[in-house]
Amino acid sequence: MNKIRQIFQIKEIRDKILFILAILVVFRLAANIPVPGVDVAQLKSFFDSSQLLGMLDLFSGGGLRNISIVMLGVGPYITASIIMQLSTMIFPRMEKMHKEEGEAGRQKFNLWTRWLTLPLAIVQSFSMIALLKSQGIMGGINPLQYLLIISTITAGTVLLMWLGEIITEKGLGNGVSLIIFAGIVSALPTAINNLILTWNPTEILAYLGLGILSILTIGAIVFITEGQRNIPITFARQLRGGKTVGGSSNLPLKVNMAGVIPIIFAMSIMLFPSVVANFLATSSVEVVAKYGSIAADIFANQWFYGISYFLLVVAFTYFYTAVTFNPQKVSENLQRQGGFISGIRPGAPTMEYLNRIVNRITLTGALFLGLVAVLPFIVQGMTGIQTITVGGTGILIVVSVVMETMKQIDGQLVMRDYDRLNL
Repeated sequence: MNKIRQIFQIKEIRDKILFILAILVVFRLAANIPVPGVDVAQLKSFFDSSQLLGMLDLFSGGGLRNISIVMLGVGPYITASIIMQLSTMIFPRMEKMHKEEGEAGRQKFNLWTRWLTLPLAIVQSFSMIALLKSQGIMGGINPLQYLLIISTITAGTVLLMWLGEIITEKGLGNGVSLIIFAGIVSALPTAINNLILTWNPTEILAYLGLGILSILTIGAIVFITEGQRNIPITFARQLRGGKTVGGSSNLPLKVNMAGVIPIIFAMSIMLFPSVVANFLATSSVEVVAKYGSIAADIFANQWFYGISYFLLVVAFTYFYTAVTFNPQKVSENLQRQGGFISGIRPGAPTMEYLNRIVNRITLTGALFLGLVAVLPFIVQGMTGIQTITVGGTGILIVVSVVMETMKQIDGQLVMRDYDRLNL
């Protein structure tokens, strides 16, 4: 309570929080503005029969279920980010621009990501509207209306991308993560209401077990997120300015360096081919429709979806960790600063040691993220309760975003106190 009081007493932080809340209100308003020509009854039936679209709706903040102007959410922007991140591992020029050209290189890299978001949003909106039209959810649409709807949905995605970047600039959390967080939290009242309406006293043990599992999951998420391996670093004593400097320190290696990014990446990868497959299944060309239907049935299979989702989360955890933590760079920086790990020679041996440690602790984080990602499928299979839409993935994102935002607020409070003491 003391910290909350501090936050609202400090005008700078209070203004930032109120500004971010105002942006999230704009996002929620946009998520409830539907595109024209939607059959609401058919739409509800279609979503109730598709868990895959339910998961996609989770990340669009309810915009997809309402067929709103922001029905794609930040999905195209995330997909563009994945493609650009992968390009840094394939093309040396892209890696140099992203990591070695400083702020100018990062701004250029982000600009290319924004431009790539535009065609991806057009393709995804076209595929989604075609899918909804084939299911009878949208009435007769002439070419001009088709173009208008696709343009509107694409503009909605660009709007969310812009709002996310504005939030990030405020320094109180990642804008894209906060938008996804707002979408997940907005689904809680509906989920609780559905739970009350479908309450069955004979399943009290299943509900109790679900509540206990949720609490344990939150505890495990906090434990893994905060978990880290401290590598002791010793610095050689040197004489600088008439003073002897040196000593020891720690290099903290987090168990989950990637945060919630692997799950968001994996979700985008799993959803995009499914949407395309459903679109191809409606083709007037018999061969295309046949293979599109086969692919759509494969992605609709819960076993295939769950296993593929788990493996993608594990793979993306290792990939994102490799992008964000470079053992060779860390080893070179330590050697340049006169630091070394006790019992390990500087240079290549230090790099190999760090690489081995990171791979081992990342395995724990990757398996945990994969398990959390498929937890809803496991819980629904064991309890038979289908009314809880916010599963392990939603809990992970909510807890992680709240923790990250609070850390950034704490950092600003500490910095403010430090500046005040210096004055």
